[in-house]
Amino acid sequence: MKRTILLFLTLALLCISLTACVPTFSELMGDLNKEPTEETVPEYEKKLREVVDLLDKVYVDGYETEDLGDYLAEAAVEAAGDRWSYYISADEYASYLEDSNNEYVGIGVTVRLVNEDDEGITVMEVNRGGSAHEAGILPGDMIISVDGQNAVTIGVDEMSNLIRGKEGTELTLTVKRDGQLLEMKLIRKLIEIEVVSYENLDGIGYIKIENFQAHCAERTIQAIEDLNSQGVRGLIFDLRFNPGGRKTELCKVLDYLLPEGPLFRAVDYRGEESIDYSSGDSLLELPMVVMVNQDSYSAAEFFAAAMQEYEWATIVGVQTVGKGNYQQTFPMSDGSAIAISTGHYSTPNGVNLEGVGITPDVVVEVDQELYIDIYLQSISPSEDPQLQAALEQFQK
Repeated sequence: MKRTILLFLTLALLCISLTACVPTFSELMGDLNKEPTEETVPEYEKKLREVVDLLDKVYVDGYETEDLGDYLAEAAVEAAGDRWSYYISADEYASYLEDSNNEYVGIGVTVRLVNEDDEGITVMEVNRGGSAHEAGILPGDMIISVDGQNAVTIGVDEMSNLIRGKEGTELTLTVKRDGQLLEMKLIRKLIEIEVVSYENLDGIGYIKIENFQAHCAERTIQAIEDLNSQGVRGLIFDLRFNPGGRKTELCKVLDYLLPEGPLFRAVDYRGEESIDYSSGDSLLELPMVVMVNQDSYSAAEFFAAAMQEYEWATIVGVQTVGKGNYQQTFPMSDGSAIAISTGHYSTPNGVNLEGVGITPDVVVEVDQELYIDIYLQSISPSEDPQLQAALEQFQK
């Protein structure tokens, strides 16, 4: 049940991000403190001044200007027309950075509102090493309140925000178990997200990769080596619902798997091209399958594309979303940030995936009910038709 409501934002994962040295926002924009003359003020800025001036002077109910900068920045990025660029408020930026590092400060639980008429939010999973685990919280426990605030009333998202906070600070949970209310005091700790999980399915290694952010390559390679030492006959990489992540993590995994050759091609906003190559030093020759779906984004679908182009794996599932832009994140002076598409990337064979995506070699559609069950990981392998189709590839 690892894909239920997670206690961290996933906005950071909708991009392939480059970790090379990049220009800062101020370097790109020049001297931001220089006062423009009336002649140099662009028309859109003049219009904006008129709108704000009118709101200030004649709007009958008045309005708060505190969040005006956030709304305007978000609108400006949206006006660019790029579905992959986005604005991050100062309040969200800390969580954004935590997500990119596959960690967060909290108590280490995954929760979900199971039924609309439930009196609390149900704990679906408890992370080892978190304070919830240390306090004895169990899957199936129901969180009734956080620091005196009713969990159902404030909702899952707000409850999650309350649970998160500064490392080392205390919070109080009221938990219901077997009809009894328990009050627990817990300390917020830094929790590392389990980015990779794996198991041996009757001689076939199954590896679930949640994203390609921090620790992905290390954990994935560890999983491959462990399964390989167990003598598996093949590997399945499950990238369904994987929203992508860092190019560096992606290329480390591909370099470990693929023969010598190009891995990742990119052209930035200056027209400069860069190519990452596989050394072929740690080549792994086992039959492989990559599973994808309509929620496999960015680095996830690129992984599938590279494996497909090298004829190194069979792709199973449904058509991916199709993303061909990469983003760079620029911190702003007020603590907010903007993630902007600053280049295009293409597969080893030079194919841009934007609006196209990956067509699986074996297409297996599922209905909405199964789609949700797979997302929640609430069904067994035998009940997952896409996983069964992947396993069948090793019988040929």
